[in-house]
Order: sequence, then structure tokens, then C-alpha cells
Amino acid sequence: MKRIASLLLVLAMMLALAACGNTTNNNGGSANNGGAGNNVSDNAGGEGGDTAESDLQYVKDKGTLVVGITYFAPMDYKAEGSEEWIGFDADMAKAFAESLGVSVEFQEITWDYKVEELNSKAIDCVWNGMTLSDDVMAAMGTSTPYCTNYQTLVYAADKAADFEGLTSLEGLNIAVESGSAGEDAAEALGATTVPVQAQANALMEVSAGTSDAAVIDVLMAAEMTGEGTSYDDLVYSLNLNDTQGLESEEYGVGFRQGSDLVDAFNTFWAEKVADGTVLETATTYGLQDAVILD
Repeated sequence: MKRIASLLLVLAMMLALAACGNTTNNNGGSANNGGAGNNVSDNAGGEGGDTAESDLQYVKDKGTLVVGITYFAPMDYKAEGSEEWIGFDADMAKAFAESLGVSVEFQEITWDYKVEELNSKAIDCVWNGMTLSDDVMAAMGTSTPYCTNYQTLVYAADKAADFEGLTSLEGLNIAVESGSAGEDAAEALGATTVPVQAQANALMEVSAGTSDAAVIDVLMAAEMTGEGTSYDDLVYSLNLNDTQGLESEEYGVGFRQGSDLVDAFNTFWAEKVADGTVLETATTYGLQDAVILD
């Protein structure tokens, strides 16, 4: 009898242990750490994934909208002797931040790493005359288009005769911003590209004579080259989008994938188009013919 009682006691203990090991949590998964049934994630914007929480609330809670930019007149730049960022994009970013009830902070970034900067939350948006390419729209949540643009060729004024009417860039060393639409255009037209960190650096390359020419946005070329500018020895011509049989480009603002800041921006932008703020700001920077108002 004692032997049977002992066996029954051991059996009861084994059943009790098994029951404890199968306790489930409120999500229907195993309570054991790392159990396959525990699929709840607290990732609020991890790399390559949609935001699981409100990005808008995240920005409001920290009280700052961090805007990723490069030096790009007339979109984001500083007047001589000033530390304040101004320009069409900068001014509108300040107004957007104000509409959210937060302050704005401008962070210069390496353009080729803009997606990584967003996903790591080093910045909250990219607002810097960014072309809405297929790659950009696949990697970010993007706003409604707000401005048109095309790629153009910038070169030394005293060499203008060598560049006018070109349909190919083969045999030329062309400075381009790494990861930009200008780089894509230069490569498509057969150039040997010289990647630099920003479009402004591409102009430095040409001015210094270390590159034959540069491919940059026409809006920057119009603002930063020619008589009365910092690069009065440089000129531009050619619509390289036309040369490739492409339509004009459109600029947009980039946010993290799945970010509810996209809807917040689009609502803000529609209001500022309607009340005339967008056109007034665009006119201040000579962009009244490029800004999209419908």
C-alpha cells in the first residue's frame, strides 16, 4: 500500500508541474519568455516597419519636430552672417511645427542616409526639396507633392559653348549629390559621377575645376549660380528630364512609414494653400511658378 501511495503522490506532482508550465497570458500565447504565441510588439517605428503608435503624439510629447535637411537654397539655407535657417521649406516647416504646438529643430544630414536617419528617430521628417522617386515613396511615408523641379547641368560660364545642346554626358566627370535624382540622371546619361554629400558641394567641385560639371535641381541652380550669386562664374542650361524623356519631378516631405504625421501635414498644407500662405512664402523665394497650388 505504501508503494502504491508513493506512486500516486509522484504522479500528482508531475501533473501539477505540467499545468503550471502551460499557463497562458492575456494574448493567448505562452507565458514562458520568448514563447511563439507572444506576438505583441512595442516597436513605435522600428527600421523598415510601420509605426505601431502615433508618431504625431511622439513629436508632441517631446515638444520638438526635428527636420532633416541639407544646405539647399532656396529651400533650406542661412543668410550670410546668420545662424537661422530660412528658405521656402524652412519657413513652412516652422509653420507646420507651430501648428502642432511644438518647436522646430533643423538637423543637417547626409542625403544618402536619410531613410536611416528617419527610422532611427534621429529626425522626424525629411523636408529639403526631396524628389518623390519610386525609391523614396517605397521607403517613407510621403506627403502630397508641393513643388515641381527638373535636373539641370551646371558648368563654368567660360566653357558654355562646350556644353550647350548636349544629349549625352559620356566622357565627363559630373559632380552629384549621393543618393539624389541628379545622380540618377547623370548615370542614365552616361557620366562618370563624382558623388558628394550635398548639392552645394557639387557646385564647389565645378567652381574649383575638380569636376567638369554638376547635375543639380534647377531650383537650386537658379538661386545659387550666375550674376549676383556666390557662384557668378557658373551657369546652367538643359532640362535633363526632357533629355531622358521624363516628366518634371515633384517634391514632397518624407516621414516614417505608417506615420500619422503624413495626414497631419497634408491637412496643414491644404489649409495654408487655401489661406494664401504657401503662395506668399513661395513668392518670397522666387518659387511662385514652381509651387503646386491645387
